[in-house]
Amino acid sequence: MLRWFDRKHEAAAPPQPEGLVGARVPRHSGAWAELRKRLQAEPGLRIIDTGYTSPANINYLTSLGHSVFLADLVVDAYTEDWRTGADEDGNPIWNVEGYLDHALHLSGRTYDVVLLWTALDYLPEPILAPLVAHLFESMNPGGQVMAFFHTRTQGEDVIRFRYHLTPGDDVQMQMTQQFPIQRAFTNRSIERLFTGWSGHRQFLAKDSVSEVIITR
Repeated sequence: MLRWFDRKHEAAAPPQPEGLVGARVPRHSGAWAELRKRLQAEPGLRIIDTGYTSPANINYLTSLGHSVFLADLVVDAYTEDWRTGADEDGNPIWNVEGYLDHALHLSGRTYDVVLLWTALDYLPEPILAPLVAHLFESMNPGGQVMAFFHTRTQGEDVIRFRYHLTPGDDVQMQMTQQFPIQRAFTNRSIERLFTGWSGHRQFLAKDSVSEVIITR
């Protein structure tokens, strides 16, 4: 469920939860370098940051004058029982509306930036398209989603990380609670998933994770 922080609430940011383990490893991020320019130039934006609570993210974003709303989409998908049964082929039926209301209870607010990270790689398939549609309806025109997508489903590169923002061009990766990766993405599959959005810009990376900024 969303938790809200702005400059007034900065000191109340909770400590690092037990779901984060190990050292933070820097990773150059072209997408973050680009998005940071907007965040530094336009104070007063509403931002959704997905993943375990990151005091570093809260403090950095609120110091720039933004409001931050936290939503741990992957953990919420797997730690609550959103399955309501099975269809005739044995596939689980998901209470998608219930999940979205729980994980992204927006109370009529609209947003300017979503730090989606790798959440879409790990979410169950029935949730995927409705979540993207929900974000579209909840974002202001010109709003942007920064998302990372795995391009393979095996190997060390599919480890799930929490990403922490820095004032430079790096983000810091820290191991977090693991869930099985559900899919890899290609440019074409990203375009299909975000059909109806005004555009997307991809940033090259040296590992098997593609960085994309999608514009509402």
